[in-house]
Amino acid sequence: MMVSNPSLVLVSTYDERGASTRVRLYDWVSRLNLTAEKFQYLGRPTNGARALARNPPALASAEIRLRGLRRHIGEQTLVLSRLASPLSSGTLEESLLKQAKHGVYDFDDAIWSDTSGLAKKLWSRNSLWQRAVRAADIVIAGSDYLAEAASTISRRVVMIPSCVEPSLYSRKTTFDVTGPPKAVWIGSPATEQFLKPLLTPLLELNKRYGLRLILIGATAPNLGAMESMVDRQPWSLSTFGSALSQADFGIMPLPDNEYTRGKCSYKLLQYGAAGLPVIGSPVGANASVLQRMGGLAATTPIEWYDAMASILEIGADERLLMGTRAHETVNRDFSFDRWQAEWTAAVGPASVPNPIVGS
Repeated sequence: MMVSNPSLVLVSTYDERGASTRVRLYDWVSRLNLTAEKFQYLGRPTNGARALARNPPALASAEIRLRGLRRHIGEQTLVLSRLASPLSSGTLEESLLKQAKHGVYDFDDAIWSDTSGLAKKLWSRNSLWQRAVRAADIVIAGSDYLAEAASTISRRVVMIPSCVEPSLYSRKTTFDVTGPPKAVWIGSPATEQFLKPLLTPLLELNKRYGLRLILIGATAPNLGAMESMVDRQPWSLSTFGSALSQADFGIMPLPDNEYTRGKCSYKLLQYGAAGLPVIGSPVGANASVLQRMGGLAATTPIEWYDAMASILEIGADERLLMGTRAHETVNRDFSFDRWQAEWTAAVGPASVPNPIVGS
């Protein structure tokens, strides 16, 4: 819902159901009780080619509204998440950030290297990212890797990770493995592909230990032979925080390439918030997060098998210690409390919390 000329304007291609938009923008707004005007393009959690082609009038309306915003933002703070339009090579984002009284550009992926899909080939993400970084009064990057890349273009870069609110997660309390052991993975259909290289070790662990994989996200089968051991649960804002603690450990596999090195370890942070032992590929931010959490790093299928088997073989007390360390790391290093001062400093006066009625 739009309000009358608030001092803070949020622009994103996704609505609150998009994980990045929710975590990087709307969780902050909600936490600080901020009043903000929202531009969410089509108001959807994704904007794939089919969604864009399905409703040309809505597409045209979104483009017109964004261009109109440029004429009315001169006295406002703009926080732009990743990109304003999927049909842009950066001219629109550059203009919005320059026209705003204070333009903040926030990104949490190696956007410049993403060429997947027709739209990203027609409208260069590299051009968009560079123009946005140059135009912004301040750039907020989600990891050290991303901040380093942005710093080659702008001197006004701060690193603020994708933060977690631990109180929203049910913390695991029982570490005895009762019944079939369970691994968990949470994510979107776009990143499910990263599970496929674990087909052999997961099936072998299923055969040896009866391991099941809880998959929180898409409900449509997409993993071939792995589906025989997968228990799918739809992602829901009201249930994801309690669903993770059903598992015995969390996994975050990634290939090693320029795009994945920009990932901000959010899955690991969510597992840690739930008090789970964690295993991940030591790619990008994952390497340092795993080290801080006392998690296990795995690269090859054999290493993944050994890491998952070792968590199942150790005792409940050791799993408790791993989960406790992961949880403490999230509270200390990746919570909203830890990074609130940095975020409000970057966004400026428009981030001053509104008083809560009745407090």
